[in-house]
Amino acid sequence: MNINATLYGQFVIIFALIMGLLCYYLGRRKSKNPVLAGLLGAVLSLIPLFGLVYLMVLLFKKDVSSTSGSGLDAV
Repeated sequence: MNINATLYGQFVIIFALIMGLLCYYLGRRKSKNPVLAGLLGAVLSLIPLFGLVYLMVLLFKKDVSSTSGSGLDAV
């Protein structure tokens, strides 16, 4: 069975785009900079195993609170 390099390249590009979007949406809840999380997810998924590991890290990370934490509300 031959593996076509063009087909593999298309798979990797589409996989990177999907993983970038998934990491961005998870990064909106789990980090303060979701664009960076999405970009890092897309770059790491050029090697699909790294992309899946990064997605698992985002899944198990705790949510970032949406409050500013300035302490002025407690007064």
